[in-house]
Amino acid sequence: MSQTNETTGGCRIGADIGGTFTDIVMIADDGSVFETAKVLTTPARPDDAVLEGVSSLAERRTGKAIDHIVHGTTLFTNALIERKGARTALIATRGFRDAIEIGREHRYDMYDLYMRRPEPLAPRYLRFEVDERIRADGSVLTPLDEASVEAVIGQLRAENVEAVGVCLLHAFTNPAHEQRIGEMLRAAMPEVAVTLASELVPEIREYDRSSTVLANVYVQKLAADYLGRLRSRLAALPHCAHAELLIMQSNGGLCEVETASRFPIRLVESGPAAGALAAAHYGQLLETPQLLSFDMGGTTAKACLIVDGEPLISPDFEVDRQYQFKKGSGLPVKVPVIEMIEIGTGGGSIARLDTLDRLQAGPASAGAVPGPACYARGGRMPTVTDADLLLGYLAPDFFLGGGMALDTDAARDAIEREIARPRGIDVIEAAWSIHQLANENMASAARIHAVERGKEISAFPLFAFGGAGPVHALGVGRILRSKRVIYPLAAGVMSAIGFLTAPIAFDFVRSRPSPLDATDWNDVMMLMTQMERDGLEILATTTAPANIRFRRFADMRYRKQGYEIRVPVPDGTLDAKSASAILSAFEQTYAALYGHTVPATPVDIVSWRLIASGPKPDFVIPPVASDRRDALKGYRSIWLPERNRMEEVPIFDRYLLEAGRRLEGPAIIEERESTVVINSDAQLTVDSFGNVVADIEVST
Repeated sequence: MSQTNETTGGCRIGADIGGTFTDIVMIADDGSVFETAKVLTTPARPDDAVLEGVSSLAERRTGKAIDHIVHGTTLFTNALIERKGARTALIATRGFRDAIEIGREHRYDMYDLYMRRPEPLAPRYLRFEVDERIRADGSVLTPLDEASVEAVIGQLRAENVEAVGVCLLHAFTNPAHEQRIGEMLRAAMPEVAVTLASELVPEIREYDRSSTVLANVYVQKLAADYLGRLRSRLAALPHCAHAELLIMQSNGGLCEVETASRFPIRLVESGPAAGALAAAHYGQLLETPQLLSFDMGGTTAKACLIVDGEPLISPDFEVDRQYQFKKGSGLPVKVPVIEMIEIGTGGGSIARLDTLDRLQAGPASAGAVPGPACYARGGRMPTVTDADLLLGYLAPDFFLGGGMALDTDAARDAIEREIARPRGIDVIEAAWSIHQLANENMASAARIHAVERGKEISAFPLFAFGGAGPVHALGVGRILRSKRVIYPLAAGVMSAIGFLTAPIAFDFVRSRPSPLDATDWNDVMMLMTQMERDGLEILATTTAPANIRFRRFADMRYRKQGYEIRVPVPDGTLDAKSASAILSAFEQTYAALYGHTVPATPVDIVSWRLIASGPKPDFVIPPVASDRRDALKGYRSIWLPERNRMEEVPIFDRYLLEAGRRLEGPAIIEERESTVVINSDAQLTVDSFGNVVADIEVST
């Protein structure tokens, strides 16, 4: 889509690499330019698709300078899952090299006799020990024996190690030994990537810290090479020579390439995080602070609760889960991420029959190569997109705005061969079964996500985006008993839009376990001051100090509980008088999560956190076109489940629907990047921002 005028001011570009498509968005600061592009992802060399999309949009900038390019990618997550990172070693305190394999004491599934855990990124023969010991209070029990470090360096060389993670016991209270080992490694092996736990994750829990350090250093060279190459290639484009490349982090903040290359583990959920930011941004515009962000792309679907105008933040995450919904079955990563649930259901998810003749949709995906059968690029297995095409929900001649023709016969053959004929059913019935199973999978995931956070899912309107999100959102909403679904303009590239609503930001944490009523407040203020200084240093190259905002949090728990919750902490000087306000904030947060508090129970603080962020950039929504032409494009037969038949419904051009327009379902609304499918009765309204709002009557 395109809306441009000749005005002054710069442009910003967002580029999001997905499993099937790479989405590019360009906007002008004054709202006079709004351009989008969607190109097939190039898995073997992901930056090729970014260059193709950015180049195509940069030529349409109407004389404006391109100031920033914001990028997010799942490249590093995929490398962790597929084990395509560096040959990695771990250096630990003597006696602790196996903590990474022992993990936690509990089993995430106590009844599964064949329970699997992900293998550590450093195998046992590449885990080394050095002589040293720091006490929990930071004092030195055993000085670092540098001879033992030299011996380990010799072993690292002999094993041709490419990356080394250093995680010593209690180094989060005193990093001196880790820092010295880092100096020795970098001097002796400058070509090897090194990550110190005290720099990346200075907080308690040995297993989690070790896992995070290994995950970071495992992809550190990959990140440095990729981001460096991308920056150079973008700078070589005629209109992007002076554009600054910024990278989206999993916490919803942006950082520079140097910081991203040093801490690539902070980027593991950058693309999905941007989608949640976009949902929060639109929720504020629409004065709807409670939303369910529903993002369905070509490979996965993500659900995220927006509560009081902001996505929820978690202090940790898991990658490479052996079981999709079982916490503890993956590699723990102690970095802040926007909380969401992600499942392997997308437009490219492959439909198949399992050994019990049950229909499955995903998690395997046809991806961009070879893609769904209807792409006619060599794929032969049926996918959700093939089913949507047969049901009439997608137009074979208007996919990507007509830029890519879909082969209906190939989709029909694949579903007939793999699903309909083996089950003895009609091909349309098989297609509907695939479509509805995808809806049920996504609704179940969203319900789990809400229940785990103490929320009633039906109270959250859906904000539907992603290339396939608007096709399935009404069905998902009906299963969840949602009363409203919001379909934003340019839904197919919404994550890329989310990049352009994000501020520069960075998170810091310091662990100092202590009872709330016995806290050393001078030590706390020293930690806060140090974290603020670190924040100013990291953000200084992009943000004026006067524009940097600090937000404080504490990880707190009732005594003897195993895990903490994040609690907001007041600004200003913290002292003994602050304890009552912090306790009150803890009880409010705890009650919101669990529905109750625990009277007469001591409360402990485990870690202190600080978020340093710059101002949120302005994102001007372009005005909705006021075109006198009729938005009705024609009619097409689609499957109406409530009537159990194919029936003709009106097809509307999204770009010609003016604000205030009212429609009734069933109907189809098409735009270049996605299609809004209303396959049952619903009342539709176009608001002043171009969103199509569907109100659904929910039966009691």
